Amino acid sequence: MVSPAFVAGASAAVACWGLVVVLVALRAVRPGTALRAGLPAGPFVGIGVASALGLPLDTALAAAVPLVALCSLALVRALDGVTSAWGRRLRARFLLGVPWGTLLCVLGVAGFYWLVQGGWTQPYDPLSLPFTSWSYLYPLGVLTAPFAHAGLGHVTGNLLGTLVYAPLAEYAWSHYPRRRGDATFSSLRTNPYARVLAFPLAVAGVAVATSFLAWGPIIGFSGVVFAFGAFALTRYPVATVAATAASGFVSTVYYALRDPIVVASAGPSYGGPWWAGVAVQGHATGVFLGVLCGALLVAARDERPGAFRLWGATIVYAASVPLYAIWWYRGPATYVLYRGLGVLLVVALGLLVAAGVRARSRPLSARVDLGVTRRQVGALCLLFPLLVTAVVAVPVNLTTVADGPPANADDAVHVRDYTVTYAEDVPNERVGAIDIELLNESTGVNASGVIVSNPDRHLWTQAVSTSSLAFSGYDTVRVGGVGWSERIGVRRTGWTPVDAPTVYRVAMTNATGAWHPVYASANATAALTIDGRNVTVGATRENFSLAVMRANATLGRAAIPTANATTRAGGLTFARDGTRIVASDGATRVTVATRETYS
Repeated sequence: MVSPAFVAGASAAVACWGLVVVLVALRAVRPGTALRAGLPAGPFVGIGVASALGLPLDTALAAAVPLVALCSLALVRALDGVTSAWGRRLRARFLLGVPWGTLLCVLGVAGFYWLVQGGWTQPYDPLSLPFTSWSYLYPLGVLTAPFAHAGLGHVTGNLLGTLVYAPLAEYAWSHYPRRRGDATFSSLRTNPYARVLAFPLAVAGVAVATSFLAWGPIIGFSGVVFAFGAFALTRYPVATVAATAASGFVSTVYYALRDPIVVASAGPSYGGPWWAGVAVQGHATGVFLGVLCGALLVAARDERPGAFRLWGATIVYAASVPLYAIWWYRGPATYVLYRGLGVLLVVALGLLVAAGVRARSRPLSARVDLGVTRRQVGALCLLFPLLVTAVVAVPVNLTTVADGPPANADDAVHVRDYTVTYAEDVPNERVGAIDIELLNESTGVNASGVIVSNPDRHLWTQAVSTSSLAFSGYDTVRVGGVGWSERIGVRRTGWTPVDAPTVYRVAMTNATGAWHPVYASANATAALTIDGRNVTVGATRENFSLAVMRANATLGRAAIPTANATTRAGGLTFARDGTRIVASDGATRVTVATRETYS
């Protein structure tokens, strides 16, 4: 139902536009002035009226954000006296002045997320595991990983980046031939419609290349997004730096439209550092491919920018990706960032790009004929990072992981060819597939949490960490394939003895939807005594228990009582009082354990 405040606001906007029409008819104002001032004035008047009548502040702000931006642009355009030069420039490069190739790429990636990954029904929890690049032995993942995404925020960020960088790359490519003497429609190469289609086809090829050359599991279009920027900077370095700055503003505007008012409070965080979530190998591969393709294009057209602009733009752009975020694991929840090494590589890349793009078809040496030109050496310099990437990627991506369910099949849930279980301090079979020690770090890393494996897809991943599950108490894991998916619920319950570690159990939903216990932690003893007796909280896959001990001898054992019930063991009475277990020997009454709580 439409609110009265919204109806009143819309009516006020229409009335404002009607007044502008009347003023133009009476020749009180010029039509151009009315168009620039009257069109934005209507929505502002409408928002003001609706807000005065009770329109929520967040709704009003969400509507005001794009209006203010458009009005600001219109006023600047009027102050600067801008003519239609921008329109002519766009039409000179784009068919009807529109970057059709960029729009096709956006529609393709968004369509894959919404239709193939099931984002239409589960926008925040898409099916991602079968569309991740796990190994060359799983070609479906290699082909689909660049177009798939892990969540709504992931795909949104990459699509916004595409809208910022891809039009600049497409503008450099152009729908119309740029070589002197080439006539439009004279051949397939110069046909604008063919060139429009060639752009997304080339993008698809680069996307698969980023998946093939990146080592380790990757998912997402970000490698291609950064290839767009790298391609554009070889021809328009300053414009690319400006686009890099604009991308942050575009992202901020988008989230301001979604959430104009954000309320947050301080609390514990169980996520890793932001740089530990950067697939720097995929980003780097995209940058290397984009630079190489761009260098070949500007060399063919002989349109090389200055070396200093190339060097500076490359450094700024590579740092924003960020290519300096070279990191590795140090244990299941510790990461190492080699920022100094990353900055050195970024600076070296700037020099490489400046030298490679500026190289011309002159002999390498003016005195000695080596049979090699500077352009050939420059092309090899730009190709070198990709060769290094391939040397690492091929052996890593040819590896597989150990197959088979855990030793006790009852400790796992099986969904077709997937095995989902919970384990702690087990070798991370994906990270440690190749055992290498470098920079005092090792690929031998342990994992703890919900483990998903699939030998047919060469898949092994920690889907939910132990700390994350301890924080939330509940999570879901989505498995599946093309045309099907299933969700597995994961639940943790626990009791914390006084001044002792939490004792907990983990259960998962099986094929029938029933909860199936898969894990029980070690026992823990409360750090107190009652008449010389200790109380130990224990867990099995079926239930929790209380054991009363004295001098390492068990005096009695009983299950934790249900709500508001009591039980006896070892001469003590245990009562469950809400979230507490209270023990009593008749003279003393103390809390021995509390139920674990989750956020």
